[in-house]
Amino acid sequence: MKIRCKTILLLHIFFLAVTGINAQDNMLCQGNYWTEDQGNQMLKKWSAEWKTKADWEKRGDIIRQGLIKGMKLDQMPQVSNSFQPIIRNTRTMDGYIVENIAIESFPGFYITGNLYRPLKTDKKCPAILTPHGHWPDRRMSDEVQIRAACFAKMGAIVFAYDMVGYGDSKQVSHKIPIALLLQTFNSKRVLDYLLTRPDVDSDKIGITGESGGGTQTILIAALDSRIKVSVPVVMVSAYFFGGCTCESGMPIHRSKSHQTSNVEIAALCAPRPMLLVSDGGDWTKNTPRIEFPYIQKVYSLYDAESKVDNAHFPGERHGYEATKRAPVYNFFDHYLDLDAGKIPYKNSFDESFVTILPADSLRVFNNENPIPARALKGDDAVLKYLNLK
Repeated sequence: MKIRCKTILLLHIFFLAVTGINAQDNMLCQGNYWTEDQGNQMLKKWSAEWKTKADWEKRGDIIRQGLIKGMKLDQMPQVSNSFQPIIRNTRTMDGYIVENIAIESFPGFYITGNLYRPLKTDKKCPAILTPHGHWPDRRMSDEVQIRAACFAKMGAIVFAYDMVGYGDSKQVSHKIPIALLLQTFNSKRVLDYLLTRPDVDSDKIGITGESGGGTQTILIAALDSRIKVSVPVVMVSAYFFGGCTCESGMPIHRSKSHQTSNVEIAALCAPRPMLLVSDGGDWTKNTPRIEFPYIQKVYSLYDAESKVDNAHFPGERHGYEATKRAPVYNFFDHYLDLDAGKIPYKNSFDESFVTILPADSLRVFNNENPIPARALKGDDAVLKYLNLK
C-alpha cells in the first residue's frame, strides 16, 4: 500500500511538472485572462518598474518587439505601393461622397471596404481609418456608415474596411490562425494606400474602431507612428485580452521574457493624442479608475497629459452609438483640424443628414463584379503563399 501511494504521489508530481511546462509553452493570453483585481495588480506591478521616460521607452521597445514577433509581422512579404485599387459606384450625398473600394494587401489578397470623401475641398484632407468589431456585415451597418459619413462631411477622407472573413473579405475564414496578423497587416496597408493619395495630408492621420476594431486601433497605433490620433472604443481593458482569434490568437501579450496587456499596448500611442471610449456594460467598466490612470502616467512622462482623455458612459453597453460618437467627433475635430461645425448641432450632433445605403450597394465584389481571378482562395492557399515559420 505504501509503495502504491508513493507511486501515485510521484505520478502526480510528474503530471504537475509536465502541466507547468506546457503552461509555460502556451503564451496565449485570451479572453478574461485575469480577474479584474489581477489586471489591476499587474498594472501596479509594472508601474513600479518604470520611473522615467527612458525606463518606459525601454519597456515600450520590448512590448513592440513582442507584438512584431508574436504575430510574425516581420515574416510578411515585402510589398510595393502598387495597390491595384478597384473603385466603383461613386455616389454623391449631402456633403460627402461614398465609393466602394478594394486594394491589394499583398499579391492576390484584397482589402475590401468603402471610401468616404468630402464633397468639396480645396486642400489636402486628414484621413481616418475605421476598422469594425464582430457584428455581421458591420462595415455596412448604420453605425459605421454614420460615423464615416460624418467624418467625411467634417473634412476627412475615411477608409472603412472589413475584418478578414467578414463583409466582402471572404478569401479566408475569420478563424484562420493568422487572423490577427492579416488584420494588422491590412491596417498597415490601408494606411500605406491613404498616404499615396494626393488629397491626403500625411501629418493628419487618425484611426478609430470599436470592440475588435478597437484592438486593431491600439495595435496599429502602437506599431506605426504615422498614425497621429487614436480613438479605441470599448476595448482597452486591464484583464480582458480580446475573445477572438483575430485579437489574441497569436502570442503578442506574452513571451518567455515579457508580459503585457492591452493597456500598455494602448499606452504606446503616447505622446500622440488618444481618446479612450468606455462604458459600464463590458470589460471597459473600470477604465476611469484602473486603465486610464495608468495611461495618464505614461503620458505624464512626455508632459502630454492634455492629449489623452476618457469618455466614459456608465449607463451604456458595448457599442459605438451616437452618444459615443459625439466625443469622437470633437476629439478628431480638435486634433485633425476638421470642421465639426458642418454637422448640424442642437444639444447634440444631428446625424440625420446621412443616407443609409443598402448593404448590397456597398459591396465591392458581387456576381456582376467578381473578385479578380488572381485572388488567393481559401485559408490553405493564403497560408501556403505566406509560408510563415
